[in-house]
Amino acid sequence: MIPQVFKEVIDLGDGREISIETGKLAKQAHGSVVVQSGKCMLLCTVVSNYQQSDVDFLPLTVDYREKFAASGRYPGGFFKREARPSDGEVLTMRLVDRVLRPLFPKDYHAETQVMVQLMSHDENVMPDAMAGLAASAAIQLSDIPFETPISEARVGRVNGEFIINPTRAQLLESDIDMMIGASADSVMMVEGEMNEISEEEMTEAIKFAHEAIKVQCAAQIKLAEAFGKKETREYEPESEDEELEKKIHDLTYDKVYAVARAASAKHERSAAFEAIKEEVKATFTEEELADYGGMVSKYFYKAEKKAVRDLTLNEGLRLDGRKTDEIRPIWCEVDYLPSTHGSSIFTRGETQALATVTLGTSREANQIDMPSFEGEERFYLHYNFPPFSTGEARPLRGTSRREVGHGNLAQRALKGMVPEDCPYTVRVVSEILESNGSSSMATVCAGTMALMDAGVQMKKPVSGIAMGLITDTETGKYAVLSDILGDEDHLGDMDFKVTGTADGITACQMDIKVKGLSYEILVKALKQARDGRLHILGKITDTIAKPNATVKDHAPTMVTRRIPNEFIGALIGPGGKVIQELQKETDTTIVINEDPITEEGIVEILGVGNKGIDAVLAKIDSLMFKPTVGNTYEVKVIKMLDFGAVVEYTEAPGNEVLLHVSELAWERTENVSDVVNMGDVFEVKYFGVDPKTRKEKVSRKAILPKPEGYVARPPRDNSRDSRGGGRDNRGRDNRGRDNRRDDRRPREDRKED
Repeated sequence: MIPQVFKEVIDLGDGREISIETGKLAKQAHGSVVVQSGKCMLLCTVVSNYQQSDVDFLPLTVDYREKFAASGRYPGGFFKREARPSDGEVLTMRLVDRVLRPLFPKDYHAETQVMVQLMSHDENVMPDAMAGLAASAAIQLSDIPFETPISEARVGRVNGEFIINPTRAQLLESDIDMMIGASADSVMMVEGEMNEISEEEMTEAIKFAHEAIKVQCAAQIKLAEAFGKKETREYEPESEDEELEKKIHDLTYDKVYAVARAASAKHERSAAFEAIKEEVKATFTEEELADYGGMVSKYFYKAEKKAVRDLTLNEGLRLDGRKTDEIRPIWCEVDYLPSTHGSSIFTRGETQALATVTLGTSREANQIDMPSFEGEERFYLHYNFPPFSTGEARPLRGTSRREVGHGNLAQRALKGMVPEDCPYTVRVVSEILESNGSSSMATVCAGTMALMDAGVQMKKPVSGIAMGLITDTETGKYAVLSDILGDEDHLGDMDFKVTGTADGITACQMDIKVKGLSYEILVKALKQARDGRLHILGKITDTIAKPNATVKDHAPTMVTRRIPNEFIGALIGPGGKVIQELQKETDTTIVINEDPITEEGIVEILGVGNKGIDAVLAKIDSLMFKPTVGNTYEVKVIKMLDFGAVVEYTEAPGNEVLLHVSELAWERTENVSDVVNMGDVFEVKYFGVDPKTRKEKVSRKAILPKPEGYVARPPRDNSRDSRGGGRDNRGRDNRGRDNRRDDRRPREDRKED
């Protein structure tokens, strides 16, 4: 049976198209689509259980995987099989999850899984830009409750022109790389990196992407209608009790408001809120709590949220007593750790990050091996968030998705300010030691200082700030909050993080929880964020104004030398013998790469102190030493032979040449040791390559005066007559070819003759 296929095509406006197709693959999933652009094909499926889970949240899993077969490649490793997701795949999962999750009903708690797979790769199409479209389209074809179609689009800007879903090659020329997630009505997620753009330029890029997303949302609706829109499934909603909600509100609102207004510290405030909650529970019997305990907690949280928001909207005050645009106290320190190549501490309020920098060669580059991209990173940042940073005890289960995402945001914020000619591979590690609001932005600030402390010549320092928003749709009131606390993140309507230099934005991450946020409010929030960034930047530069001129004494110095291709083999030696011995002797690390364009050898020399590096450079100079014909050079005898002495140029140790016995002196020399001995230093003249021996020729006697009465030996006569008849008398030409043929006849024939 041939399946019926339904398809919609989205025109990107520049000759490229995206198609959404269903009906052919994965029909047992609750919804499935194939999204294609060029040769790139994504299969997305969604399945949601029909029974509600016994939890008070949505157990949603978004999984994005790239199959190596999609690009005709084998996975690495012993088993040759895709295993744990790469960081790139995890980042795509997070991008999709952040847009989908808010659009499920708040009381929908069924186990739900969205799976997106790259099945065919096109080097001119970046698949992560279509993952959100694929996920939403699959949900639209299912009966799963979901508020409205969404999509995601990448926007770049080349030569001042915005581009939707640019190619990787176009991104190399672009000054913007942003991913925007939105419905037809509202922008919901923004994440990306920029080359010091203004707040207005960032807003224009979001608007441009949103227009393209509206078209993609409309295509999903058309596809669902053509396929046959399913009735939304029924599920058991959470129980509601308006009377109970009012009772808890009346019992708690004023008390919570008073605690919020008291401007207490995080743990003190949390304990006070918990005490109020326990007082409320004490008004119920054990039987009532058994029946309504979950509802009591839910309604208490609603009362707490309203009280905290009202405090900010009505009085302009926040949980810790600050005004809306006020930044918490900051203190910084650099060079805290004595053995690292660079280190810093950045503390803002109750958030603290300790950053370290390690410098290395290209051998330490972070290798990226994905079906959609192969390459390496010479600058990368890792972020760790241990449980003690929030006063918790829980087991460590490897790097979390959150840690990957926060580290990537900080890396994107800083990498544009690391100069292109930085010779090192640079690894930054941020250890979060305390957390109460935006540890990722603390990482950016600590990372900037650690890089400057390490002597990395950053173009400009970078700072970051986390912003929040509280709105009241009924009254129209809103408040933009600078440097938000963890509680303000949970209770607010928007969480956005902005990083940049004094001249513009370098990265951002934004999650908008309120519908229809106006661009006017967005621009105001971004400008308030700029004021906060500049304030924090001032604290950073007060601590360390500019990068240290050199690396630390115990940190490695990197020197790069280019050598012609023909000398690479000599430097490496047979089986790597020369380079291995050289590294051991000089206590350095030597890495040789080949320039793909010029085919020159790029030699990286990493060592502590200059002595070892100078020795390596001397060896390279020695290998590359080329004497000039007719010039005189100082040499040293390093080996005695019966027929001459092996000498090396003193200005190029290791560069050897044979001084033949006949070139030692004008007089006849019977023994080499009669003229020179081991270790003797003298001058010789260079004659280039001898056409007879095809070896380099040097002479000592050529720069010595001829002895008085010296008579040169007459040249040898190689004529035929002088050698007794020459070739005719002794060679083949005089043998006679007829006789030779007779000699070759069979023995029987000769007998007959």
